[in-house]
Amino acid sequence: MSGLEVRGLSAGYGKAEVLHRLDLNVEKGAIVTVIGPNGAGKTTLLSALMGLLPSQGSIRYGSQELSELPTEERVPRLCLVPEKRELFGDLSVEDNLVLGAFPRMRSGAHALQDMEAIYQRFPHLKERRKQLAATLSGGERQMLALGRALMAKPLLLMLDEPSLGLAPTIVRQIFHVIADLKSTGVSILLVEQNARAALQIADYGYVLEMGEFVLEGRASDLAASPRVVETYLGLAPHRGLAGSH
Repeated sequence: MSGLEVRGLSAGYGKAEVLHRLDLNVEKGAIVTVIGPNGAGKTTLLSALMGLLPSQGSIRYGSQELSELPTEERVPRLCLVPEKRELFGDLSVEDNLVLGAFPRMRSGAHALQDMEAIYQRFPHLKERRKQLAATLSGGERQMLALGRALMAKPLLLMLDEPSLGLAPTIVRQIFHVIADLKSTGVSILLVEQNARAALQIADYGYVLEMGEFVLEGRASDLAASPRVVETYLGLAPHRGLAGSH
């Protein structure tokens, strides 16, 4: 398959294994979500995929095995937007975006063209391009983190809890943007506690509990699963997600 293919992935901290032989696929151009409770291993999964944690198993993108590569050599294919966003608060919005393009070592002209595309996607960022990142609202910081990641032109964008700490109206806006990113051809691996929002925009999903995938399937099927409804959605199965806007 084209895209990300993970087989037998185990990872943890020291002698404590958090992930237990996970298999995961993210097809090219798809949005795949991993939902689960706090402590299930969701952030550990993203850290292992990026090479930030030692792991065992196979991580392939297309024809290339990534599991032996250091983090910086995985970046052209994979790009992580971490839960804490990790922006450079004392730099402007524009400077943060330029730094996103740095791994590609592109010319300034290309970086400027790419930045204009980001501004078209996130008009708020263009209005605040000279503002320090530290002065942005939570939603604007999340948009900047997404924009900076897109400047790296990744094949797979990995998002860790993008809705964390945001007001419901901003969450809807952020998830609309994530869904719209499919039109760019980028694949997305979305790790999210807000199962309802994640399953609305995903093509496929996995449920991670105690370091193991206990369910997987098309997002629409997971949204109708009695176990997922009872544990993560808190609404009657026959209603599905249609009424939760």
